[in-house]
Amino acid sequence: MHDSGIVHVVSCSGGKDSTASILRSRELGIQARYVFADVGNEHQLTYEYLDYLEDRLCITIERIKPDFSEWMAKRRAWVREVGPRRGYTPAMVERIVSHLKPTGIPFLDLCLIKGFFPSTKRKFCTQFLKQVPINTLVTEPLLEADREVWSWQGVRREESAARATASHFEASRDGWEGFFIYRPIVEWTTDEVFAMHRRHAVKPNPLYSLGMTRVGCMPCVNTRKEELYQIQKQFPEVIDRIAKWERLVMLCSKKGVTTFFHARTIPNRGGGDTRSHIRNAAKWSKTDRYGQYDMLKAMEAPAECASQYGLCE
Repeated sequence: MHDSGIVHVVSCSGGKDSTASILRSRELGIQARYVFADVGNEHQLTYEYLDYLEDRLCITIERIKPDFSEWMAKRRAWVREVGPRRGYTPAMVERIVSHLKPTGIPFLDLCLIKGFFPSTKRKFCTQFLKQVPINTLVTEPLLEADREVWSWQGVRREESAARATASHFEASRDGWEGFFIYRPIVEWTTDEVFAMHRRHAVKPNPLYSLGMTRVGCMPCVNTRKEELYQIQKQFPEVIDRIAKWERLVMLCSKKGVTTFFHARTIPNRGGGDTRSHIRNAAKWSKTDRYGQYDMLKAMEAPAECASQYGLCE
């Protein structure tokens, strides 16, 4: 691990697990490159937290921001040339082409190109917003320079069934010679992750004390009901932003109808393809398990700390 020919690239999201990975690299005395893929859908507190980590640990976190303008131009050309043969009416073509313009927000631009938002089954966001940009701008140049690359990932088996069999170390499945995946905390528990923070006197991202269970996109398309409730209660501007994005992506979709959450996310609220519109989802987050509006919950004042990890103690 200490071979001078190895370049350690630690992916940073501003979340608890990637921060623990950073701290682990420092405990091992490793000189690493720390990389953050800016998708443009993070909360401002996360950007500020990255600045905090840089100052607190005397490190530099490289910010990588993907640019989809070229892909978007190709998409416009495809809609004009191929769209009519795929059932696009002249009105559809004009609507999509006139609105398919770069915004400078990677997450939004990618959704405009796709014509819909990512979901559990169509999870293209991680690939195009994080993996591809980091590989293109960091990993591939290093491999071309004949360096061995270890990509550190803050993945833990405890997180989900999909990650329950994640290995500690493995060769890249992309077939790249000299490229390896290293998961330094794969066997750790959540308690061990936060214990690492305390051992180095590093504060966790403040979003965890505000009821968030994950840090990254706000909201993530996989956001839980309780977390969405905290977002709409504490950060209503986020709901407004997503509502605006929904309108833009709808204008770039073939059917002209798409929502941030999958249509089946919100049960028995509204109807048709728009029942999972972000504003309906925000209303749903205020209901109890039976779908009834929870007046007591809605009347609660925002708590100074709503951590689901016991960080208020």
